[in-house]
Amino acid sequence: MSKVRVTQIASGLGRKPGQKGTLVGLGLNKLRASRELEDTPSIRGMIRKVAHLIKVEELS
Repeated sequence: MSKVRVTQIASGLGRKPGQKGTLVGLGLNKLRASRELEDTPSIRGMIRKVAHLIKVEELS
């Protein structure tokens, strides 16, 4: 299964609780924190919700 690398580029401070929770769900808690996650529909939905706070890279 393919993977994606998700990196937090903006702070969760001052964001709506749902967006903060989504960042925690993705495993991100600080600026420039990165996680490699499976590319599943649920992860893609979380990425769309906080797309303005993260950077996404496709991994093979």
